[in-house]
Amino acid sequence: MVTGIKRFGIIAAIFAAAGLCVLIAISLVVPADTVRDQVKGQILAVTGLDPVLNGAVDVSLFPAGSITFSDVSFGDKWSDTPAFTAEQLVVRLRFLPFLLGRIEIADVALVKPTITVAFDRNGTSNWTSHIESLARALQPSPGREATFSEIRITDGIVVLHDEAKKIVESLTNVEFALAWPSISRTFAATGRFVWHDEPVDATLSLTDFISALVGERSGLKLRLAGAPLKFAFDGNISHRPTLRMEGSLAADTSSFRDTLRWVGQWASPGNRFNRFALKAQASVVGGSISLTGVHVDLDGNAGEGALTFANDGRQTLQGTLDVEALDLSPYISTVRLLVGNDWNHRPLTLDALNSVDLDLRLSAARVALAGAKLGRTAVAANLRSGNLNIAIGESQTFGGVASGSLGLAIADAGADFKAQLQFADVDLDQSLSELFGIRRVEGKGDLTFNLDGSGASVFEIMQGMNGTATLMSRKGAVTGINVEQLLRRLERNPLAGRADFRGGKTPYDNMAVNRKITQGIANIEELRLDAPLIRLALLGAASLPSRDLDLKGTASLMSGTAQDAAATFELPFIVQGPWHDPLVWPDVQALIKRSGAAAPLLDAVRNRLRREPAIPPQEVPSGTASTLGR
Repeated sequence: MVTGIKRFGIIAAIFAAAGLCVLIAISLVVPADTVRDQVKGQILAVTGLDPVLNGAVDVSLFPAGSITFSDVSFGDKWSDTPAFTAEQLVVRLRFLPFLLGRIEIADVALVKPTITVAFDRNGTSNWTSHIESLARALQPSPGREATFSEIRITDGIVVLHDEAKKIVESLTNVEFALAWPSISRTFAATGRFVWHDEPVDATLSLTDFISALVGERSGLKLRLAGAPLKFAFDGNISHRPTLRMEGSLAADTSSFRDTLRWVGQWASPGNRFNRFALKAQASVVGGSISLTGVHVDLDGNAGEGALTFANDGRQTLQGTLDVEALDLSPYISTVRLLVGNDWNHRPLTLDALNSVDLDLRLSAARVALAGAKLGRTAVAANLRSGNLNIAIGESQTFGGVASGSLGLAIADAGADFKAQLQFADVDLDQSLSELFGIRRVEGKGDLTFNLDGSGASVFEIMQGMNGTATLMSRKGAVTGINVEQLLRRLERNPLAGRADFRGGKTPYDNMAVNRKITQGIANIEELRLDAPLIRLALLGAASLPSRDLDLKGTASLMSGTAQDAAATFELPFIVQGPWHDPLVWPDVQALIKRSGAAAPLLDAVRNRLRREPAIPPQEVPSGTASTLGR
């Protein structure tokens, strides 16, 4: 047995030596120019592109057949512009055919190629004639023999230039293996590239490469996977007479904010636009993308509907979505209208309104809006050329129903704001607290606002605010003070001003407030409160910029509940201070007049003032007036 193994080894060595001798002999006999010319001819036959050699050529036939071209450009006879250039073209030859004296390419490698795809203002590509050459080369023909079917790209660059849309993009570090359709009609490409400093793994396959080249229908599968985004499309493609794609689409990212920044679009500030997922049936026609059967999830807000995206000079998004539960809290958390108890003075940044046009209709069964919980809500948002309009068809909010519209637009002053809102039968304590930070009124009521203002910040918009505001309420209460108890005590003892009347509440049957707002000052045209045994009327103004009150009114204690009941005691008073915590000051002179014990003293002071020259008014001593409510 040992003898047999030795014999087999000797025979193998003889064959190896013979093959080596044959290979050496062939490398000496076959001229390098012949190998180079045959390689060029096979590349032209397979790709339709003729390699033009501008540099040195290195032919190595031993120990493995390969040929390296330096400084190569690929073009066709119908175009003066090359399809692409490469620093090197490395061609490996098949071993067994080479032993038989035939030159056959095993595979081709493009080292550091630069591929430029350019579109002029008319949409014509520099690749038009090159694609036609590829299609002709791949057409089946009786005399055509398949040679190589693998092309590798190493450290390449792809440049996309669209003159009409002013787009210049580059893919760098392109590493791809192409399965060329020399035998079958399919084409596949697998590899990776770097775009905007992020590596992306990519897989592309076409079921009919020839049909795809000439614009006819072909199956298409595309997969992209990187840190900013995962994307998949499975369907078909054609581009005659215009680009058309149909199929299923899926996209997924852990940070939609980072994805927007990566693709060069608007990047949102704050903690929002994170987890995003999309599945839909896609139809692409030209520059328009229509999505049906949409299932979209953004930051846990899942919705279904249809979307259309168009890019005809401006990016436009249209669609309808139905959401079960919508949480808008993360998106408004960075929109701070108030800083403490003051309006925000920071300049408004509205550049994002110019990035896209929007026409979106949204309905939700439940909406979370910061501290507010809304029920069924229908909203239509329209954004065009930096002008945003939000129409609220109906929203179950604050225990009632809200409707109206909001507008925000970029302006020379910074921003234009408009609001036409109606709140019907809403909880006043909750609505006034959420809208204005006021927690003083309990009960149900109707609110109406018709406002407009301009400015570079929220504070400046409040300074220039104009419009009207009304409040109508029935069967409620004003908290923080019991007006009836206050009036009865002062009726008995007018100088009992030091008593603390804070706390409690004043029930009412009807409340009406009408305000006209001019340049940030809300003048009260009517403020009336009717309770069973009291009447309350106020006039004055409220400042929107400083959020304070300057009001004068009269509180009346009635003899009965009838409409014609007479007032048994009337007290003029003043309301001053911030909205959230105003001070109520009684008319001190009216209380002194009502006090019989203090009347002689008041008369003596008046007589003295008549006899003596007028002196500058002094501050009222701190003990004279009392804070009756906060």
